[in-house]
Amino acid sequence: MTNLPEIETAIKQLPESDVRQLSVWLQEYLDQMWDRQIEADLASGKLDKLLAKAEADIAANQVRNLNEVLRNG
Repeated sequence: MTNLPEIETAIKQLPESDVRQLSVWLQEYLDQMWDRQIEADLASGKLDKLLAKAEADIAANQVRNLNEVLRNG
């Protein structure tokens, strides 16, 4: 198996329990990829402006409680 169509075909042949287990593994893998990307972005300074803005908003008390935001969402 070296390409996506072959992988999709193989997955369709798996029992449901294996597909569900694969789904859990795949989500964990994606989560790890996301974490590595965030870490790389932090290390490279890509997020510096956003962090500075958030810190300035917090210092100026221009933030809302998360529970308030979620209730109004």
